[in-house]
Amino acid sequence: MAEFLFDDEQNMIRIDMSEYMEKHAVSRLIGAPPGYVGFDEGGQLTEAVRRRPYSVLLFDEIEKAHFDVFNVLLQILDDGRLTDSHGRTVDFKNTLVIMTSNIGSQKLINHSEKEFSGKTVRAEQKKLIMQELRQHFRPEFLNRVDDTVVFHSLQKEHMKGIIKIQLGD
Repeated sequence: MAEFLFDDEQNMIRIDMSEYMEKHAVSRLIGAPPGYVGFDEGGQLTEAVRRRPYSVLLFDEIEKAHFDVFNVLLQILDDGRLTDSHGRTVDFKNTLVIMTSNIGSQKLINHSEKEFSGKTVRAEQKKLIMQELRQHFRPEFLNRVDDTVVFHSLQKEHMKGIIKIQLGD
């Protein structure tokens, strides 16, 4: 996606949110406060976007992040900018933000497609996922997300097509 949008796959910034489960981990995103170890290094998020403002920013497994991390994300999603620990404002307005989550995936596995009614299977599955997201995330966070895409399980015919491509047939 980064290569398609910005002509360089290096413009992909991936942040594994399982590394930000602790309260103090927020400082790793924007940089350590003055006087603390790592202050000179800057934040992993702010430095990456400051150096490559035209980027695809992937927050992988967003549900694993500590509650305080979402305050940082709210500022990015609302204002399109973030101030790092050095007082520099980093502009996110040219950054495409994508978040992945496994929230609701277990519910989809537990509900067979037969439990959903006919032609509206995908709509009902998305409704189920959205209910799960609303239980986990604060409304002010979800209201700043433009769209939610539900990835469905591959069907056998899809898997056969992938195998054919991989085998070169």
